[in-house]
Amino acid sequence: MTIPLLMQKLLFTLGLVLFACCVFSQKPRQPLSGDLVIFHAGSLSVPMRDISVAFTKLHPEVNILLESAGSVESARKITDLNKSCDILASADYTVIDNMLIPKYADWNIKFVSNEMCIVFTEKSRYASQINAKNWFEILQKKDVAYGRADPNSDPCGYRSVMTMQLAEKFYNKPGLANLLMAKDQNYMRPKEVDLIAVLESQSIDYIFLYKSVAIQHNLKYLELPSEVNLKDPKLTDLYNTAVVSINGREPGQKVLIKGEPMIYGVTMINTAPNKPVAIAFLQFMLSKERGIKILEKDGQPSVIPQPNPNFDKIPESLKPYAIK
Repeated sequence: MTIPLLMQKLLFTLGLVLFACCVFSQKPRQPLSGDLVIFHAGSLSVPMRDISVAFTKLHPEVNILLESAGSVESARKITDLNKSCDILASADYTVIDNMLIPKYADWNIKFVSNEMCIVFTEKSRYASQINAKNWFEILQKKDVAYGRADPNSDPCGYRSVMTMQLAEKFYNKPGLANLLMAKDQNYMRPKEVDLIAVLESQSIDYIFLYKSVAIQHNLKYLELPSEVNLKDPKLTDLYNTAVVSINGREPGQKVLIKGEPMIYGVTMINTAPNKPVAIAFLQFMLSKERGIKILEKDGQPSVIPQPNPNFDKIPESLKPYAIK
């Protein structure tokens, strides 16, 4: 009986020795470090800043460089200007699908939604009178000025036009979209957040803007009917009837974009200089208890997980945020 017991003790001791050898022979994990360059939609400026601050508290050796622009313009920085970045987060997931995959990126994760609304201040003309039944009449008044983003630079721009087209159908007002598009074109800006200062200076009275941006900047906003605001996935067929033509990559080329429920997308660029940090940041950003919690606080509800045609190409650590 003593021999087996002795053997057991010897085997146990040997196991501890082998375990210790394995543990101490492993190289210590290197902390994440270096620059992380993120191109992102203007409507993500506030949450991206907050997420970056939270991430760098955990990884102080990472330096996050945020660059805000319209999503189409951000993609063109990569495709046309050959600018280097690690991550692109777009206000319209189709920008990534159509402009970056497969040459510049392999996959695209849909992560939050939004909706179009009419944003104003207490000092806007007719602020006390505007409602969901008369907003398009107020915007047409001669003493009222409104702003919108440029459709060729920013999804908020072409979504503003889609909102006008859908409003024409919903309110049964033939010609409404053309009337609205023809007015106040001098107040068009490259991205929607550029208009906030113009609104607050009282140079304009209203903006076609995302609800999340209004929430983040404590602005008043008018919610629009679901048939108009591009929010409801159940109304996809209706939204598809709104079509906007924007400039393509080549001079004179035009691209038609159909209306869809608003869904944001994010990807890592194939030539990302700092892929380990990019993946770690995306894990943090897409986590329900971390980045998504911040995004939802800032008015952008999560849509994770969504079906993904490029699921097999998504890094393993990010696959929990999509569906095959």
